[in-house]
Amino acid sequence: MKLSAKTPSRTRTVDTRRSGMQPLWVILLVTLLGAGFWLAASKKSWLGAMEKAPARGASVQRGPLKISVIERGNLKAADSVSLKSEIEGTTTILKLVPEGTLVEEGDLLCELDATQLVDRKFEQEISVRNAEAAHVKSRQNYEIQKSQNDSDVKKAEQQLFFAEMDLRKFQEGEKRAKEAEADEASKPAEEQGTRASKKLEWSVKLNEKGFLTDTELEADRLSRSRAEIQLEQTKRDKDLLIRFQLPRDEADLSSKLDEAHRELERVKLQADARIVDYDADMRTNEAKLKLERENLAKLETQIAKSKLLAPRAGMVVYAVEEGGMRYGGSQQIKEGTQVRERQDIITIPSAGGMIAQVSLHESVLKQVENGQAAIIQVDALPGREFHGRVRFVSVMADQNSFWANPNLRLYRTEVTIEDGVSEMRPGMSCAIEIIVEEIADTLYAPVQSVFRRGKTNLAFVERAGKTEERVVDVGRYNDRWVQVLAGLAEGEVVSLSPPAGFSREGEEPESAPPGAGRPDGVAPLAQLPAEKSPPGGEREQRGERPAVREAGSSDSARAEEYRKRFEGMSEEERAKAIEAFRGRRGQGGSEEDRSQRGTEAGKGG
Repeated sequence: MKLSAKTPSRTRTVDTRRSGMQPLWVILLVTLLGAGFWLAASKKSWLGAMEKAPARGASVQRGPLKISVIERGNLKAADSVSLKSEIEGTTTILKLVPEGTLVEEGDLLCELDATQLVDRKFEQEISVRNAEAAHVKSRQNYEIQKSQNDSDVKKAEQQLFFAEMDLRKFQEGEKRAKEAEADEASKPAEEQGTRASKKLEWSVKLNEKGFLTDTELEADRLSRSRAEIQLEQTKRDKDLLIRFQLPRDEADLSSKLDEAHRELERVKLQADARIVDYDADMRTNEAKLKLERENLAKLETQIAKSKLLAPRAGMVVYAVEEGGMRYGGSQQIKEGTQVRERQDIITIPSAGGMIAQVSLHESVLKQVENGQAAIIQVDALPGREFHGRVRFVSVMADQNSFWANPNLRLYRTEVTIEDGVSEMRPGMSCAIEIIVEEIADTLYAPVQSVFRRGKTNLAFVERAGKTEERVVDVGRYNDRWVQVLAGLAEGEVVSLSPPAGFSREGEEPESAPPGAGRPDGVAPLAQLPAEKSPPGGEREQRGERPAVREAGSSDSARAEEYRKRFEGMSEEERAKAIEAFRGRRGQGGSEEDRSQRGTEAGKGG
């Protein structure tokens, strides 16, 4: 009975608590449902308002108008020293100081791998020693042959001298001596013959008288005969000597003299021929030695150049290779990266100031000239403006832009910064506004208010709740305003969007496909001279959002086109496009905001 009495009491307590919590859940549920319905209704009404709200118009104003070209660029040192890899072929970075380090002159900035060069140096030293030995040997052989040639020539000259002396000796001495000897040899024979003849005469007389016998007489006759024969023999020998032997001996000596002359010439020619071989060998070995020494000196120089030292004090900035993305991306400068010969590794900017480097599209190139004033805004220094002047406009288009887009032609332009500050660093992003012209007093309207039909410029004037189509004549323009030469009056309100049902009938067909030759693929609005070109055409050609809307264009189609082009971009191109889009948003904003800012700027002069 006690248990049954306590159970109803506990049950009543639990039921009381549940009954107290039910109103809270109901209130909370009702509140959430009400908030949801309110948000849905407000969102629907807001979206409906956006869909149904027409674009606001803008007033045509009179006042000063500034014509300028605005582009994005980067800061660059006005003067910098580049350190390149001077090692032939490719090598690897072993050591590298961190980027941004402040260094002094002579500090080690980078060390390249020279292991193979050191090995080649040892081999080259051996080659140099071998070449030196060969050169010494060839030079000694040359000297030996030269001495031998001198000896041979001297000997031949001596033989020639002897031949000349022998000929002179014969002509001036031996010939006369032999003739005299022949004469002297004939005289005894003549005397002996004379004596034999006289003795024979006396012997005949004595024989006749009987004093000599016939035998004795016959002996005297024989003696006379022998004397006559000996005399005749002596005369014949003298005649042979004079007629034959002496001329023969003289001719023989003359021939020997001539042969000595020829022998001397032969010896000299042979000496020259032999010395040429030894001289060529010596010169060849000398050239080889010089070449080997040059190769050794080159290797030593290459090894020395593997250490890059700071040529002056400054801040280390890693080099960025221009056009490195054309083959799929360049390697980042860091330890372990391979670099090729003549590739920039490090740059040290000077303290001589900064310049702004920008790439201008060919459509605005005619408006920019050297000496034009410019205003520079650095992203890292917000709220500050710097002044400068155009100092250089490239004559030729940048080849690097061709690889990103074959139809894009950009021209490198440099702008000096006259009032730069020390906070500026190379590589900082900046916006450059080049002042083309400042018109003191003119009519101008927003660039969004001018449309094209064929080759005619149109504007839609709002008057008494109606829209009036007006043909206008336009002049110079910038990214926000266009000069109105005729067709509009000050104070008139022009529409920033075409009326419903507006068509572009009467437009002449183009020979090329729409958008051909343009980086963004948007068809040109007209083919007119630069002075009469439609507003915003330059921005359209530079790949930016067209300032002048094409009548009848669909926002969804344009968005789909931009989406497809964005998907086909590389990572670097996407980053650049996003940066350019942010810059335009920061400068331009929506069309209504730009119109309001332009109105305020026009009122403020």
